[in-house]
Amino acid sequence: FVFKLTVAKQQDHFFQAAYLEERDAWVRDIKKAIHRIDGGQRFARKSTRKSIRLPETINLSALYLSMKDPEKGIKELKLEKDKRVFNHCFTGTCVIDWLVSSSSVRNRKEGLLLASSLLSEGYLQPAGDTSKAAAEGLSDTPFLDLSDAYYYFPDSGFFCEGYSSDDDVVLKEEFRGTIVKQGCLLKQ
Repeated sequence: FVFKLTVAKQQDHFFQAAYLEERDAWVRDIKKAIHRIDGGQRFARKSTRKSIRLPETINLSALYLSMKDPEKGIKELKLEKDKRVFNHCFTGTCVIDWLVSSSSVRNRKEGLLLASSLLSEGYLQPAGDTSKAAAEGLSDTPFLDLSDAYYYFPDSGFFCEGYSSDDDVVLKEEFRGTIVKQGCLLKQ
């Protein structure tokens, strides 16, 4: 689950993710940033709260903790689609149903906006082709209220069996050198 980033000064930086989907998400986002910068566009992370006019009273991290509550939160399931098994995930419909039933939102439309902001802020991650395509802007909304759109919590231990979503061939290289700084990646 390692990928290498070579910078202009011919320095190699190696990053290791916890699982394949996390590595793929990082590679995709870094490629998107490079593409924007190479195209002469500014690359800045927009605040979801401002872009969708999310009320100040909504605390996304508190909502995330409620969603993860083992008793009252969203139940993580083992779901199957296209000969792949997705572990520790849930559907977009489950998220919207939970938001409505917990009185976090008044209706499904508000739930879609709130779930989109949770996704944009990294509290939820897309799993599977349908939700990944929507998150990358190939749909009207980044979050889908569908039973075949899968999502997971970033720290849930999510993994997919039976298929690799790896678009690129990862070359086997011998890693040399010393670790300058070791830590974990946090998507912000």
